[in-house]
Amino acid sequence: GINAEYMGHERAIKMGKKDKPVPAPPPAAAAAPAEQFDMVFHCQLAHGSPTRQIRDFTNVKQLYESIAKAFGIKTGDILYCTLNTHKVDMSRLLGGQIGLDDFLFAHVKGETKTVKILKDGPALGLTISDNGAGYAFIKKIREDSIMSRVANIGVGDHIQSINGTDLTGSRHFEVARMLKEIPIGSEFTISAVEPKKAFDAIAPRGQMGNTKTELKPGEARKTLRMKANGPAVVEDEPSDAVQTIIAKIDDLLEQFVGIKDNDLSTSMFTLARDAKEADAFAGALDQQLSDFEFPDDFVLDVFELVHPSKK
Repeated sequence: GINAEYMGHERAIKMGKKDKPVPAPPPAAAAAPAEQFDMVFHCQLAHGSPTRQIRDFTNVKQLYESIAKAFGIKTGDILYCTLNTHKVDMSRLLGGQIGLDDFLFAHVKGETKTVKILKDGPALGLTISDNGAGYAFIKKIREDSIMSRVANIGVGDHIQSINGTDLTGSRHFEVARMLKEIPIGSEFTISAVEPKKAFDAIAPRGQMGNTKTELKPGEARKTLRMKANGPAVVEDEPSDAVQTIIAKIDDLLEQFVGIKDNDLSTSMFTLARDAKEADAFAGALDQQLSDFEFPDDFVLDVFELVHPSKK
């Protein structure tokens, strides 16, 4: 599957040595050279650990590898990371970008549990996300839904298998589709892994310290954007107006596909913004994100969000 990402439309700062000459950007875009950014991030295990420094990664998989190496754990033990909080807070989930002064908390595998669920209606009430490295997990459980009545399963749990089918390596939309296709009236089984809780921690939590940099008026916060293919790039955090539109695209994604993925929504925003017409946007989606098979209504809704004048 593809990792949702900026599709390289953004002018960006390349990290590391240049392989081939690239045309010089116009003077207006004179950004600080990559060497000035010391790409070091601070990280703790969410259930409690000393702080370690993480560096040398350009995508999410490499980030998990770096964290695993720093803490002497297996890469496959990491479920996902949150930014600036050790809590399982899905609004602070790491996607494809990290603020240069964000503090990382890695949530690792805890208890495994098996739950039986009777699907007595069309919608289970689950929103699925994934960690970009082969683990899908529950991002949201809708109130008064089938899943909200199931004991012993919660937000942040990794869905390991459904009816014995191993889901390691499945993307969020594949898991959402599988849950949707379970016939109404049937009983099914989910095997889930919860993130390790703080009380069984070996080490006390280290001091987080203040890593936030003071911004000058009008200055945007810098973020490191990771890509599935190609080097990570440093760019300005999107403006509030853009972030609002991206959040609305994410809501549509939840409504139509049953997933949330800020990264994917950011990519879709970029594709929609660069397309003059809805047809061109649909074509770009087919070309770059063909795995998803987005419904036509969804594609149109996203395009009109980004181009309100085209309604």
